[in-house]
Amino acid sequence: QVQLVESGGGLVQPGGSLRLSCAASGNIFSTYSMEWYRQAPGKQRELVAIITSTGGSNYADSVKGRFTISRDNAKNMVYLQMNSLKPEDTAVYYCSILTPFGRYWGQGTQVTVSS
Repeated sequence: QVQLVESGGGLVQPGGSLRLSCAASGNIFSTYSMEWYRQAPGKQRELVAIITSTGGSNYADSVKGRFTISRDNAKNMVYLQMNSLKPEDTAVYYCSILTPFGRYWGQGTQVTVSS
């Protein structure tokens, strides 16, 4: 069983920055890729960024050059640094891990970009 808890969301003005954190329980964290998703009202959940167990990363085109995913395996943490935020980044952000035992999700953290 893996538990994921996100934090760091909030209200920010366009052009601002936020850093999301995701704390994972369990001793399998370092073995698997970690992902950040987001879901805006009325839209499907979309993959924002992924980081492999060895630190390789990939991003959705909409966030490339603005968001950075990172992880600290010693602390069972994954982060999403979000810069140059836009109103269209407004969504609930979720961290997720896919294991042979299933996919696990956090409860989500709200990010609102508005002036």
